[in-house]
Amino acid sequence: MSDEQQQRQVERMRTDILILGSGGAGLFAALHAHQANPALSITVAVKGLLGKSGCTRMVQGGYNVALAEGDSIERHFMDTIEGSKWLADQDLAWTLVNKAVERIHELENELGCFFDRNPDGTIHQKAFAGQTFDRTVHKGDLTGIEIINRLAEQVWVRGIQRLEEYRAIELVPTADGKAIAAVLMIEMRTGRYVLVQAKAILLATGGGPTMYKYHTPSGDKSCDGLAMALRAGLPLRDMEMVQFHPTGLLAGGGTRMTGTVLEEGLRGAGGWLLNGAGERFMQNYHPNGERATRDIVSRSIYSEMRAGRTSPNGGVYIQMHHLGADNVRRQFKGMVERCGDCGFDLAGGRVEVVPTAHYMMGGVVFRLDCRTPLPGLYAAGEDTGGVHGANRLGGNGVANSTVFGGIAGETMAADLQADSDWREPDEAVIRRSIEAHEVPFVAREARGDVAAIREALYETMWDDVGILRSATGLQRALGKLQELDAALAASGVPDGDRAFNLSWHDWINLRNLITVSRTIAAAALSREDSRGAHFREDFPDTDDLQQSTYTLVSLRDEQLQQARQPVVFSRVKPGESLLAAAATAAA
Repeated sequence: MSDEQQQRQVERMRTDILILGSGGAGLFAALHAHQANPALSITVAVKGLLGKSGCTRMVQGGYNVALAEGDSIERHFMDTIEGSKWLADQDLAWTLVNKAVERIHELENELGCFFDRNPDGTIHQKAFAGQTFDRTVHKGDLTGIEIINRLAEQVWVRGIQRLEEYRAIELVPTADGKAIAAVLMIEMRTGRYVLVQAKAILLATGGGPTMYKYHTPSGDKSCDGLAMALRAGLPLRDMEMVQFHPTGLLAGGGTRMTGTVLEEGLRGAGGWLLNGAGERFMQNYHPNGERATRDIVSRSIYSEMRAGRTSPNGGVYIQMHHLGADNVRRQFKGMVERCGDCGFDLAGGRVEVVPTAHYMMGGVVFRLDCRTPLPGLYAAGEDTGGVHGANRLGGNGVANSTVFGGIAGETMAADLQADSDWREPDEAVIRRSIEAHEVPFVAREARGDVAAIREALYETMWDDVGILRSATGLQRALGKLQELDAALAASGVPDGDRAFNLSWHDWINLRNLITVSRTIAAAALSREDSRGAHFREDFPDTDDLQQSTYTLVSLRDEQLQQARQPVVFSRVKPGESLLAAAATAAA
């Protein structure tokens, strides 16, 4: 395709603020930017449909916030830092726990969310693993649907522009590379390339570790934002930290329901994990039993699986009926129905479960105000790294998205008030990106099986970059990922009607997933200690916490570059506690 043909083919449009993603981060950013300056043109672009896409909608468990008597922001902060194994950016974590209080009141009082309540009218908060206080606000076990429905309603009523079924494929900088100018997209309904020029761009596409054999996000989640950030030269931190949720539904082959989360509240309420022989096993691994943190429970289940003590489909069981079947049906209505659809009786029997890739703790390096190292580009939510460190507490994810999404919206609006000039995009980057995304059509006569490449990626990441890791396995994975990358480049797809060409989008998904998988494996190989979600069988001990460092991975000329930076203990050091300091001050 000639340069002139590409210029004619690319439709162009402009908006003041472009938000990539319509989960909690993206929609909160849109609302806060609009509130700060209603005159701004704000556009939300989403790969699916607004209000029906993204991981926030899939949240079952709830939203962590220090509200109840006896709890405190300091206590929530310490649980978050200790859960992160002292790798979290402490200023980001402090912002999270502080702003969560403000944000939950905003969700309830301004946006109209109905959360469960106690008999006295106060908000009900349930137990989640890894926390020293019951602080998880929820709407039954369908919290995410409640939040996203209310956010979407408010976005619609404010007339914020929407680009639905528009897929972002490239962050386009200025010709000098010093700032971002636009985003190149594919309009999925037609297959056309569209360039959206914007003065401020928010990366809020979410993570989505769907490169693993068992995963919780929907199949259209493919780490697009992280892959685009890498290609734009941005550094990613903590990429080895992929969280596995311990209890993904194991419904056997041939169903996309396998991997779907059975939320942590089940274990918080007193659910038991049983191996294939019907024996409780968690006390053999940790004194907190089933209420240990996600990383510990996932490793424990995986150890039972590797020892052969499995259920018929190769996992373990979760049992709830000892808590009373009627009680379980009332508390966990959504999950009881979901399990019933797959032939399991959660309330009265046992359900097979397996650890399932759930959340990316790593992501784009960003600041408290959600700016990134690339001027004009902002980031919030699961696209970012540093908030959770080595392990995310269940319930801190949706808090992260809504807290920093709101901050991003306010920052973008303020920045545009000071500087509202358009930046001109680098046409060479646009040309190269289109050529890269045309590869499968050029190679359409080549022999290639995209489905087989996907299955090989699943197996590689599950076996060698999963819950238990070693240098041998990680090096093997890096070699295999390079082979898969080459195989994908040689794999063609039919070049017929490009409208909703799912074969093409599967190819793009795999390209991004392989790119991000390489960063995960490289970061995991460089971290020669075990920390949170990252466990090295050849380095099972944790290094000196006082000397903690976090990983950085960037992409230069198709080669991964790595660095380490010391963690700054800006508020509390290992061995210390804000709770102890507060108690001393009070005395």
